[in-house]
Amino acid sequence: MNGSTVPVRLGDRSYEVSVGAGVRSSLAAVVGRLGARRAVVVSARPPHWVPDPGVETLLLPARDGERGKTLATVEALCGEFVRFGLTRNDVVVSCGGGTTTDVVGLAAALYHRGVDVIHLPTTLLAQVDASVGGKTAVNLPEGKNLVGAFWQPRAVLCDTDYLSTLPAREMASGFGEIARCHFIGAGDLRGLPLPEQIAASVALKAAIVEVDERDAGRRHLLNYGHTLGHALEVATGFALRHGEAVAVGTVFAGRLAFELGRIDRARADEHLAVVRHYGLPTALPAEVDSARLVGQMRRDKKAVDGLGFVLDGPGGAELVTDVPVDAVRRVLDEMPRLPMATLVGAASDAVLT
Repeated sequence: MNGSTVPVRLGDRSYEVSVGAGVRSSLAAVVGRLGARRAVVVSARPPHWVPDPGVETLLLPARDGERGKTLATVEALCGEFVRFGLTRNDVVVSCGGGTTTDVVGLAAALYHRGVDVIHLPTTLLAQVDASVGGKTAVNLPEGKNLVGAFWQPRAVLCDTDYLSTLPAREMASGFGEIARCHFIGAGDLRGLPLPEQIAASVALKAAIVEVDERDAGRRHLLNYGHTLGHALEVATGFALRHGEAVAVGTVFAGRLAFELGRIDRARADEHLAVVRHYGLPTALPAEVDSARLVGQMRRDKKAVDGLGFVLDGPGGAELVTDVPVDAVRRVLDEMPRLPMATLVGAASDAVLT
């Protein structure tokens, strides 16, 4: 086992994120430190990919993917916790992608008003983003992540061995989150070894979460590219994966910042260059019109007064509220459009670095 450790400093809710090959083997030691006598492991991976927690364990299958990210799934998990006899002094372990960490994290937050949770993220997207920071949520038919809670894990084990089994499109989705880090303080991560890109992305998120755990200010930066990204996911029935949609949203954010006079053309073009580097889509799906996207973005959690976006600017990225709808529509209408099949095919064939 080798790798690096990133601390998330939140007082008595502090924990460590371990990144590297084989780090999942430390699960039993982490469970032992917590003093748990039972564990429920919810896994989207085959049993042989799940390490032994070292205590009496119930293994449950996860329904990875946005369609399983519902309150009904959370209720079903909590019912299994009851039947197994899980107590507040025990532990829940997630092993899967971002939707698994979200759903299992929310179930852990709600069951007995909170039981310990450990995340073993198995996708790149989950390792660089979803498993860290304590945000848990499920979707409603009206939009993404509208019901959730803040519940910090006790540890996160980002085993890079899991990534060797992922298809190209799933890896590309994770790179969508890494690409947006370029514009919120991580610097240029292109060309670094993948474990270093993961650790740098986690360190950036940890630093932001430490000063704004509950999304009252600076944590909004992590939503760079996500306002349009979430709208695209819903509007396409999740045919676009999260990281793919965030990649398109990142390109859009650069164009919108330029439209509003916040950045120059070169900086806007840099958004396109970074997203293209990772082989991600940069165009809107031809099947979705601008009016529908604007309507969906009005439901975004940041849309308190009009439309709100995290945008680049002279002092770096910041939340910009009450953005004129006509400017948003103009930028959307000027973006290139491609058939959905072309966008999906590009991500599936991506050569990743």
